[in-house]
Amino acid sequence: MLGLELRSDRPDFGFGGAWLDAGGQQVHLIEGTPPPGLGQHFALLVESLEKTVAELRERGVEVSDPRPVGSSRQAFVSDPSGNLVELHEAASRRSKSTM
Repeated sequence: MLGLELRSDRPDFGFGGAWLDAGGQQVHLIEGTPPPGLGQHFALLVESLEKTVAELRERGVEVSDPRPVGSSRQAFVSDPSGNLVELHEAASRRSKSTM
C-alpha cells in the first residue's frame, strides 16, 4: 500500500526479516519481540500528506487524521503486525505545493 518493494537480495541471517526499497532508501525489518511502551516507529517522507491519507483510506486502510508537528505535518498508520508508521510531509514540501 505504501509503495515499498520487497528486495530479493537479503542474506539468510538465521532469523526472519525483510529488506524493502523505499525510494532511494531501504527499510530493514527483523522479526522479534517489540519493545515495551509507546513511540517506537519509523517515518516515511511523502510528497502530499492529504493525497497519501486519502489514497490509503480509499483502499480501506485506517489512518489517523493529519496533524501539525512543528512546521510540518504527520499522520500515522499501523502495518499488519501493529508496528506504527509515520507519514511525514515536510514544511518545505507543503510550501511548494501551496504556491
